[in-house]
Amino acid sequence: MTTFPDPADLYPDVAAKGSLAAALQEVAKEHGFILGAVAASETQPLLHASVPSATPHREALGVSAGHISRYWLINGWGQGTPLISGQTQKLSEVAKVAREWRHGTPLRDIQRSAPFTELTYLAEAAEQGPAHLVSVQWEWVRQDAEEAPWPEYRVLVEAAYAEPRLRQLFPYVSHWLLRFSTTTGSPFSPDVVCLQVGRDGYVVKASSYGPVLGETAGPEEAVALAARHLPTGIGPAVTGAYGK
Repeated sequence: MTTFPDPADLYPDVAAKGSLAAALQEVAKEHGFILGAVAASETQPLLHASVPSATPHREALGVSAGHISRYWLINGWGQGTPLISGQTQKLSEVAKVAREWRHGTPLRDIQRSAPFTELTYLAEAAEQGPAHLVSVQWEWVRQDAEEAPWPEYRVLVEAAYAEPRLRQLFPYVSHWLLRFSTTTGSPFSPDVVCLQVGRDGYVVKASSYGPVLGETAGPEEAVALAARHLPTGIGPAVTGAYGK
């Protein structure tokens, strides 16, 4: 069983403030700015905190401390999409990134001022709206398919991409099951249709665990069948997580 150092021993300066949230507030104050009502973790206040966002499309920035060695991690999401992460040994750098995140500084500008940060492949597209997110996600799904170990899956993805009614949705893959969401963020919408490679061809399903709608010999026929089962009037994927 793995044992971890006592956080109070690993982070005595944070322990002296009572929580990581309080330590972040103090560092920000020393540098002449405020971070709002930084929230401390109820269960591990020395190791976790979240900095509230003053920007509507960004969620609170998560800040965590390392359990074994001394460092801090950041993790930022916006409308159900992962946008930024990073690791540093300086709490002052975390506080400065939190300030920029909080006030809506463009992600690329945050990265330029804080090189320890990393942007996800969806990050900049998320700042440009749902159509850009869908387009970049399709690029990722198609590239991932190119690296798949069997050609049947690659041609299925390309056939799905060629169908405009599917191409307007946000695609994602789970256990080589090609799924589609009407929202760009997680949690995604309930499945509208799913596609997968079968034993002797291609399978169209109503949902990941739902009934089989049909099986076809070729990928184009499977995509056509899937398109016929899409809800009437379905439009392009919209920004955000389902139900939020």
